[in-house]
Amino acid sequence: MDNLSSSYWCERYNKKMTGWDLGEVSPPIKAYFDQVEDKSLKILIPGCGSGYEGAYLFTLGFHNVHLLDFASQPLDEFKIQNPHFPSKNLHHEDFFKHEGKYDIIIEQTLFCAINTSLRKKYAEKMKDLLNSNGRVIGLLFNRDFPSGPPFGGSKKEYEFYFKPYFMSVVMEECYNSIEPRKGSELFIQLFKLS
Repeated sequence: MDNLSSSYWCERYNKKMTGWDLGEVSPPIKAYFDQVEDKSLKILIPGCGSGYEGAYLFTLGFHNVHLLDFASQPLDEFKIQNPHFPSKNLHHEDFFKHEGKYDIIIEQTLFCAINTSLRKKYAEKMKDLLNSNGRVIGLLFNRDFPSGPPFGGSKKEYEFYFKPYFMSVVMEECYNSIEPRKGSELFIQLFKLS
């Protein structure tokens, strides 16, 4: 259960053990937001890591985007690399203790990083952080791993966790994953119950 501590994730960053870091915005998330016209949406990226998605959204004009991470190091580096990004929108805290309301929450690497015993709690927290008619969009692994993190899973398992909290749960095989993840990702859209 070491992966439940901030120090665990800080050590991963310090040792450059960041296999989840693509070095760029994830293509499926980029493609999704390239089509979103309402730049006033309040967006949360929990488990943001290096924050490529946040930096990209900010350049598109989404200035109400918030980044959250358990580890301080990636947020500190993000501040240096993105000096115009508002510091008040950077949150160094535990996702499960975060408070706020958002129109969109982006899932990319948080769900697979937390212990599987927290998946129900994660689904409930996502629902609680969304405004009415809010949604979660992003990526989940559609495969198992021998040990974790990352922790994998399947569409059927994910539906079990999310359906009690969301009006609509859409999960489709991702057609534009990066090459190493082709065939092993689901693009998800979870629409909150009113």
